[in-house]
Parts: sequence; C-alpha cells; structure tokens
Amino acid sequence: MTLPQRIAHIIKHGMAVLHPCVYGELNSRGAIDKISEDLEREIALLCPDRDARQIVADFRARLPEVRRLVDTDVQAAYDGDPAATSRMEVVMAYPGLYAVTIHRLAHELHRLRVPIIPRIMSEFAHSRTGIDIHPGATIGERFFIDHGTGVVIGETCVIGRNVRLYQGVTLGGLSFDKDATGALVKGLKRHPNIEDNVVIYANATILGGDTTIGHDSEIGGNVWLKDSVPPFSRVYNKPPAPTIKSIA
Repeated sequence: MTLPQRIAHIIKHGMAVLHPCVYGELNSRGAIDKISEDLEREIALLCPDRDARQIVADFRARLPEVRRLVDTDVQAAYDGDPAATSRMEVVMAYPGLYAVTIHRLAHELHRLRVPIIPRIMSEFAHSRTGIDIHPGATIGERFFIDHGTGVVIGETCVIGRNVRLYQGVTLGGLSFDKDATGALVKGLKRHPNIEDNVVIYANATILGGDTTIGHDSEIGGNVWLKDSVPPFSRVYNKPPAPTIKSIA
C-alpha cells in the first residue's frame, strides 16, 4: 500500500472514533487502538528521530476534545440548515461536516508537528468534497460549511466560534514576502481572522493576514475584502440595476 492509501485507513478509523454510529465497524475503543497503531507506524517512518509512541499518546489525549468539537459542528449544521431533518443526516450526507471532521483530526497532528500526514488527510477531504482546509487553520466550535464546494481556508486562518461559510468562500493570502534571494518567507501570518458569530455568503473572498472580520458580522456573496471590518458589520455588493427587455 502507498502512503496515501495508508493515510486513508487512518482517516477511516478516525471517522469511526468521532462518528461511531455511522463509520464504526469497530467499537470506539477498538477504533482508537487501530488509529494509534497505524499512526505510530507512519510517524516512526517519517520521524525516526522522534518518539512516535509519545506523539501518539499526546494525540490520543486530545481525542475527547476533538470529539466534543465535532459534536458542536454537527449541532451547528443541524441548527443552521432548515433542510436538515436530523443530526444523523448531517453526519451521513453533509460534505462540510465530513471535511471539518477530517480537519479536526489533521489539525491535532499538525499541532504535534507531524509532517506530511496532516496534509495528505486534508487533500483526501479536498478530493472527496471540494473543500480545501489547510491543517494549520485554527477553527473554533460550532463551525458549519453549507454546500461547501470550492471553499478554501488557508494555513494561518483563525476562525472563532459559531461561524458559517457557504460555497466558494476563500479565506486566502494577499501576497507573499520574499527574502533577499527571492525565496518565499515561510511562517508568516498570511490569512485572515474571522471572529465569533460571522456568516460569509457564497463566493466571498477575504484576503490577508492583517484582515479581521469583526464578530457578529455578515459578509455578502461575491464580496472581495482585503481590509478589516468592525464587529456587527454588514458588507454587501450593490448589484447593478437589471435590464429588462420585452421578448414580444
């Protein structure tokens, strides 16, 4: 099996830990043991100079909080979509929840400085859903991506609680600094901050590491922003007046 195929197995067992009623071929404890075994083996290969067993132990210790966060994401999707008939439907059929669940797992591995595996996990979700979330992005509880296709969330994004995005939203970088040799400078804050209780509608683009969307704001569809807005803002594009011609 290739590394991406082995990572797909890790994702499968991680989904069983977080959504056992839907993905749980094993019981929850068995799924935790299985993901631990698989991760320890892969981390030992990728990081021979580090203690893979300790990294996995730290990851396991974080799983209860990850599960709590995912439960809030499920509830946010159910509460936020009038078409949702049950929490089970959200877990089984909503691509946004699927992508965010994988992100929650990948983000913890990213925080533990595990290389490669978190990015492969995020690309697995991207290929399945069209939702591209870098594992470095920090996302608060009750996060809901509705529809989701084309959403991009960059590495240094910080997203607060109770945030909702629609399809096509980009939370991206504005520009990239270069050093004296022309190489990109890495490790800088490049992506925006989204505070609590923000809604961002379809195809909005928000760019830049110095950009903050204040809490309780609403960003309309197709808006392009590279400047911060204060809390309780409403930002919309003014559409042109329609041209109406008779076909008689």
